[in-house]
Order: sequence, then structure tokens, then C-alpha cells
Amino acid sequence: MSDSPYIVEVNADNFQQVVLEGSHRVPVLVDFWASWCQPCQMLMPLLARLADDYQGKFLLAKVNTEENQEIAARFGIRSIPTVKLFKEGEEVDEFMGALPEGEIRRFLDRHVPRASDALVAQARERLLEGDAEAAMQLLERARSEDPANPRVTLAIAQAQAATGEVQAAEATLAALPLEEQEKPEVQRLRGHLHFESVVAQAPPAQALEARLAEHPEDSEARYQLAAHRVLAQDYEGAIRLLLELMQRDRGYGDDAARKALIRLFDLLGDDPLVARYRGRMFALLH
Repeated sequence: MSDSPYIVEVNADNFQQVVLEGSHRVPVLVDFWASWCQPCQMLMPLLARLADDYQGKFLLAKVNTEENQEIAARFGIRSIPTVKLFKEGEEVDEFMGALPEGEIRRFLDRHVPRASDALVAQARERLLEGDAEAAMQLLERARSEDPANPRVTLAIAQAQAATGEVQAAEATLAALPLEEQEKPEVQRLRGHLHFESVVAQAPPAQALEARLAEHPEDSEARYQLAAHRVLAQDYEGAIRLLLELMQRDRGYGDDAARKALIRLFDLLGDDPLVARYRGRMFALLH
């Protein structure tokens, strides 16, 4: 057992408390290892040193997979070392193998609290209060103090989107590292920006409804109205319009309806609407 306050041996008795409950307070890095695993023996002292270096910004939890096979099976551990990171009670990231220190630090820095995160939190509060100017001032300060923090970059893009600066927000997202661009929150914002850009060039929703009533074959009106529905948070209405467009005019806009549905499903995440309608989209592909 390590004497470090930042390292804990975890088993079935304390996994819930240390990892799942503890990750609501600080990120928990779980190292799945075994005594016979040579790469594990190389990785363990490095992780221990990083836990001390980060001084409590994350907790290192060590799981001996030989002694805790149920935990290993629960999280689908098929090779070791496997290292998983938990936040807010959920597994959010992982890596496998004995990575070099620099790569592990970059992995950790995507998740551990940073001083600039406090400024991001303040900026989000200002945005909720409708003070976009104050929010951007805070975010620019955060960016100048910590330009490598991807959470600052994402927050700037969100603020730009909130004030209708769609192109600026898209450019900001494009500046994120590739691994950050694949994250769900980035994909959700990208989807929202797409529908914002469609609506910016479209007539009002009522005018589009009138066009469709008179000309049901008007694919552009149907597509633009779907974008309006998304921004009005009538997601089911938007999905139905896009499915109807797929059925009526699959070639419109180089398969624009299908692509928009995928963006919308990404935006909705685990919303039940996704499970309900994704199958209908696939059925129209055949």
C-alpha cells in the first residue's frame, strides 16, 4: 500500500465509494494491473509519481485484476495495463499500455481541474445571465493565461454561438486538437451551429410552413423548416420533417436530410428520440 494520500488500493468493498462517488469530487484514474504483467510494473511507478506531482488534482485508484476479477469483467478489461478515468460517477476516457510520461500528462490535462477552469465557470454564469460581453472578457483572460486548455476554446465557441457568431464559432472549434474534436460536447455544438447557419439564410418558419402547404414537394422549404424546429427545440418535429424529406427527395442537397439527421442525433446524445427514430432513418437507406 502506498503512503501517498493520492493513491488508493481498490477492491469490491470500496470501489463504489472511492471511484464512483469519489469522482464527483475529483477525477479518479483507475489503473487495472496484475503482478505478472511487465508493462504494468513499468507503468505503476510513473502513475504514482504523477499522482504526487499533480498534488490531488486527481486520485489514482489501483485495481489488481487477479484479485478483483469481477471489477475487471464489469468494465470489460481484456488487456492490461488498462487505465480508465472517471468523472461525476462515469467513465469518460481511457488508455491502454505503458504510455510515455508526456502522453499520460496530456491525457490527464484534458480532465484535471486547471486555474483557467474557474474563469470558464464564471463566463458560463455570465452567459446564462445574458451578459455575453462580460463572458467573452473572462474567456479571453482565460485563454491568455492558459492557451492550451481545450475547455477554454470550447467555451469560447459556445459563447460565440450564443451570440450568433456562427462562422467564428466554427473556426474556433476547428482550432481544437483532433482528439478534442471527437468529443460529444464538440459534436453537439457543431450540429447546433449547422442548423444555426441554415436558419440564418432561411425565411421565417411561418413563411416556410405556408410554402409547404402550397407546394408539398418544396424540399428546400422542408429542410429549412426542420432547422427552425431544431433551434426551437422541437426535435421530434425536425426529425419527422427530415425523414419525410429523405423519403420524398433523397438526392436533395447531396443527401442533406440524412446528414442533418446524423447531426441532430449527435446533438441529442442519449435522448430517447434517437433510439426511436434512428431505425426509421436506416430503413429509408435501403
